[in-house]
Amino acid sequence: MLEKLKGAYLLWHQYHELLPKTQKYSLGNRIDTLFIESIEAISTAAFLQKSEKIPWVRLAIRKTDTTKILLLILWETKSLDSKKYIALSEKINEVGKQLGGWSGQLIKQNSPDK
Repeated sequence: MLEKLKGAYLLWHQYHELLPKTQKYSLGNRIDTLFIESIEAISTAAFLQKSEKIPWVRLAIRKTDTTKILLLILWETKSLDSKKYIALSEKINEVGKQLGGWSGQLIKQNSPDK
């Protein structure tokens, strides 16, 4: 999952440089920060005890979801073309599915019924 998010970020990094200045320094920089914060949250969760991972995985989910929304806004304002938007969205959606699965697994493992 971290490898996939890193790949999405590297792709984003290329696209960020091509954004119009009006978007590059506002939404573009915010998306860049969200990617980095998502990577940080996943990296942190990977090294914690199972019971301590849930808040970090949830944080990564929130950051990833916000990234998706802001990318959609870039696309809707025609600051990011369809091909680039689709390429990024596919990678981020896959990471989102994996984060959701990880979260569900952690909740089951930490439930008192176990």
